[in-house]
Amino acid sequence: MTNSAPPTQGKTPAGDPGPRKGGPDARPGLYMGRPFGVPVYVSPSWFLVAILVTVMFEGQVNGVIDRPLSYIVAFAYAVLLYGSVFVHELSHAVTARVLGLPVRSVTLHILGGETSIEREAATPGREFLIAFAGPLVNLVLAGLGLLAHAVLPLPDVALLLIDALTFANLLVGVFNLLPGLPLDGGRLVRALVWKATGHSRSGAIFAGWVGRGVAVACLIAGAYLATYRTEDGTGGIGWLALLWSALVASFIWVGATQAIRAERFRDRVPLLSARRLARRATLVTPDTPLAEAVRRAHADHAGALVVADHDGNPQGLVSEKAVTATPEHRRPWITVGELSRGIEPDLTLPADLTGEDLIAALRRNPASEYLLTEPDGRVYGVLAVTDVDRAFAGV
Repeated sequence: MTNSAPPTQGKTPAGDPGPRKGGPDARPGLYMGRPFGVPVYVSPSWFLVAILVTVMFEGQVNGVIDRPLSYIVAFAYAVLLYGSVFVHELSHAVTARVLGLPVRSVTLHILGGETSIEREAATPGREFLIAFAGPLVNLVLAGLGLLAHAVLPLPDVALLLIDALTFANLLVGVFNLLPGLPLDGGRLVRALVWKATGHSRSGAIFAGWVGRGVAVACLIAGAYLATYRTEDGTGGIGWLALLWSALVASFIWVGATQAIRAERFRDRVPLLSARRLARRATLVTPDTPLAEAVRRAHADHAGALVVADHDGNPQGLVSEKAVTATPEHRRPWITVGELSRGIEPDLTLPADLTGEDLIAALRRNPASEYLLTEPDGRVYGVLAVTDVDRAFAGV
């Protein structure tokens, strides 16, 4: 799977359809290196999967080799299995970089992997190439596995590993080609609809709804296979597999829903205006009692307090949370200077910011409030992030 921001792109067999939280420096797992200049992380959840795969696969290995070596071979299979996932994700990343798109990271986690790309492809053709690169690598690896089985004289243990990896790569490749977001097949559908209509939004919405259908189909298929029995009473894949199919189905449903919401989010971004969202600010000196500052703000019909010197130069912001957290009986005895925090240069924004420029400014320097100023330096008001979030409520 791949993940481009705003949506994430490319998944194996799972991925993240949205921007990663925690800021650009947040690490999604253990740092493993930078192949081809791409940071690679392994989520702690991978170790849980590695243990489960080892335990489940060891039963097959034990029929070929005695314990405790069977556990070592089974663990080697778990590592090689995620090696296939890693190659899948790395193919997304390398293709994106070749096409000029910056790649933020590759992460391996409980459901597979995720390639986080800084921005979307500019054309449907590039979108198609990036999405198809991952499944193509898995299908090539499956073909090489079949060839090795057919022509190489291998010991039983090696043959077992190759057959298992061949099946796994075939499964990952085919699964990711299912035609719905957030899977790679969904990115392919998006690219095709984008090409046909000339609108990436149409492709994303269509692929998102198809993804929801794929999620329901996965759940139904898992329930059927878990309960199916032949006439002699055999068959069925068990309730553990049903639980896994439910987990995968929920991932696809959530990813598809987030992809649809991301397009609705984009529709509202151009309408954003710092001026329209700003709260009127009352300027007070640092030694002003909080009770008096609140009174003045109410008289001014203002929703924010800005601490300024006697010449009107802003020095600090008083957050709404700090005011509401202070009991009324203490407000006459606390000055606004005690509750304020200094205004860093990065937290002062032009009042004329709109649309993508406003979103980019907020992402560069995350905070709860920002001081908005006019071109001549005068204070226009305060922009609260809660007001920006409210503008997207219901998306």
